[in-house]
Amino acid sequence: MPTGLNLPLEMETFAKGENFHAQNFLGVHPAKKAGYTFRVWAPKAQKIWLVGDFNDWEDDLPMTLGEHGIWTITVPTAKKGQMYKYKVKQYDGRIVYKIDPFAFRFEQRPNDASIIYEIPEYKWHDGLWRGRHKRLNYFERPMNIYEIHPGSWKEHADKTPYSLADLSRELIPYLKKMNYTHVEFMPLMEHPLDASWGYQLIGYFAVSSAYGTPEEFQQFVDECHKENIGVIVDWVPGHFCINDDTLPYYDGTPTFEYEDPDRARNIGWGSQNFDLGKPEVQSFLLSSAFFWIETFHLDGLRVDAVSNMIYLDYDEGPWKPNIYGGNRNLEGWHFLRKLNKEVKFAHPKTILIAEESSAGTKVTGMLEEDSLGFDYKWNMGWMNDVLNFYQMDPLFRGDHLDMLTFSWMYRLSENYILPLSHDEVVHGKKSLLHKMWGDRYKQFAQLRNLLTYQITHPGKKLLFMGGEFGQFIEWRYYEGLTWDNLDDEFNQKMQHFTAKLNEFYQQNRSLWELEDREESLEVIDANNRDQTILSFIRHGKRKKDFVIVIMNLTTLEQKDFEIGVPYPGTYREVWNTEMEEFGGTWTKHNPLSQTKGKIFKNYDQVIKITVPALGVLILKPEEINLRYKNHKYLKPTKETMPKTTETKRKPGKEGKDKKSKNK
Repeated sequence: MPTGLNLPLEMETFAKGENFHAQNFLGVHPAKKAGYTFRVWAPKAQKIWLVGDFNDWEDDLPMTLGEHGIWTITVPTAKKGQMYKYKVKQYDGRIVYKIDPFAFRFEQRPNDASIIYEIPEYKWHDGLWRGRHKRLNYFERPMNIYEIHPGSWKEHADKTPYSLADLSRELIPYLKKMNYTHVEFMPLMEHPLDASWGYQLIGYFAVSSAYGTPEEFQQFVDECHKENIGVIVDWVPGHFCINDDTLPYYDGTPTFEYEDPDRARNIGWGSQNFDLGKPEVQSFLLSSAFFWIETFHLDGLRVDAVSNMIYLDYDEGPWKPNIYGGNRNLEGWHFLRKLNKEVKFAHPKTILIAEESSAGTKVTGMLEEDSLGFDYKWNMGWMNDVLNFYQMDPLFRGDHLDMLTFSWMYRLSENYILPLSHDEVVHGKKSLLHKMWGDRYKQFAQLRNLLTYQITHPGKKLLFMGGEFGQFIEWRYYEGLTWDNLDDEFNQKMQHFTAKLNEFYQQNRSLWELEDREESLEVIDANNRDQTILSFIRHGKRKKDFVIVIMNLTTLEQKDFEIGVPYPGTYREVWNTEMEEFGGTWTKHNPLSQTKGKIFKNYDQVIKITVPALGVLILKPEEINLRYKNHKYLKPTKETMPKTTETKRKPGKEGKDKKSKNK
């Protein structure tokens, strides 16, 4: 236990749900004179023995029950690195060996003992990064996230996965080369089964021993910050691993889970749901969040499976309405608001992201607005719609443009991240490249088209590993990405394209500095069904700082294509997804475009340009008359959107996320 702690006060605040650093006294800590002191919360256990390497795993070290259900023992002979467990005689007399919920380290799988471990003080070198970000408003900054599963990004020749130390040497230079602003890890916490991808946790205060040590992760984050790369980690406060020797029914009664067995059991994911209304569980989870943010200088947490935490009927099986007769999980709703409030009070620049797949609850924004208080929400509806669109035969796309534009209508209802995530490249859904319609050439052309739409659509960005170079097979958690694909010219050029696109995104302020405001997006034409070409403008703060995006969603090249533009003058093509260097066939850009007076919808100036088949063009003003008075800003409205039945759907609504079940 760290010096200077008031132990009675720590225990009291833990019992009230107000202790946000409970790992400082629960778990294992150096004793005052010699050895270590062990503390565990198990209020209804009949008896608990500490067993481990220090006593040959015999039951001769009974623990003492104190206030607030906390058992304690000091072992003078215990040493750092020794393994231990708690032998719990549960409420009904059953004997179970349990892990330490607050352990900082565990044995490597398949073994599962807790390890006596102290995380040494780390000397950080990221003061410049942290100081700069204290002064910046991240809502007005670029955010382009590379999502990674650390166990399957790369593997060694002997098929063992990369460690955190390996990732420091290779992943960080790759992130820099590819021009990503952030990396997001799927859960790094201890978990017993690789097939769960890390979403079935047992160690909420432990870096998975399969990846490395806490010190190695600190070094990784430090190196990322020195290279101006932020680090986000997925965190799972909704449900936990069902393995009997871990958290479930710790003292023989519902301890970490709900009293109601229907609420405690998560059928869909084969796990247990945390009782988010229990004060001690709140202290446990909030302490975990603070631990990861503070110990590892994280820039953000992505909270997994929020829908499961806020809706009583989200899972399969029976459910009971709340006291008001509705389906809202009131405990979950209040816990998430408390989480966001407390984290933001202590660490106002920490980015809090929700993976939430419904439209029934306000997720982002101020708590005073009756929201959950997150900074960002994954736009699952956008991801679902656009991927369905790009799998469609181009012959039929003209009548379904609203699958791309519907998100424009609700884009300001939340602060969104546009994900192309791991969930969409598993379970037979195919890789991003494989989803694309047509032959191999057309698939790459459309993947470039899709990624350009993601970059130019308002909202922050996220892409799962492998998508950046067009991996063809689905993601497999048990082996590295197919890096040998890069022997193929198409994949090489796709990787180069993504790096240049990410660079283009960062260099053009109009793509990110106003995206949470109405004036960020202007519609040129969202109803071109015949040619199936979508066109819009993204605006920055300065009047001349805008880009025009023209998307051809069919296999027909359009010569002398006319669109309206806001000001008379000349416009230069600055991006063309069909350039030869990206894998296309174009060797040079369109010439400079000169406007002429002509009515086009609400514009009276037009340009002509050739739009490549399945290509996206981006234009910037060269020499224009900004004093021109006839330009009328066109915001997305029901009148400017495609008139199909698709617009009747609710934003962001989709089915449950699929996670691999633990055993």
